[in-house]
Amino acid sequence: MSKERARRRAAREAEATRDRQARERRAARRARRRALVRRVTPSLRRRRTGRLLRHSRGERAAIVMLTLAAITLIWTFVDDLALRIGLVVLLLLVLPAIVVIALDRRT
Repeated sequence: MSKERARRRAAREAEATRDRQARERRAARRARRRALVRRVTPSLRRRRTGRLLRHSRGERAAIVMLTLAAITLIWTFVDDLALRIGLVVLLLLVLPAIVVIALDRRT
């Protein structure tokens, strides 16, 4: 009886060892793959650069919404097509200056 138990225990231990070794091989392979991917992919810099990124999401949304509202008002109240297009182009050209004057944080 004890020989039978010892044989079964040895079989269980051998199977557990095989399973553990297989898990360790998979973990090592996964770690190597992750290290390779980390080496190959360029690191993204999360610095805020550019003119538009100086403003918060709410400020950017306000800029877009007010610009769209102004364009809608131009198209609603101005009858001449050439004048409409000219005013929209003028608005888009002057928009950066308006944003800097209204939302500048340097002062």
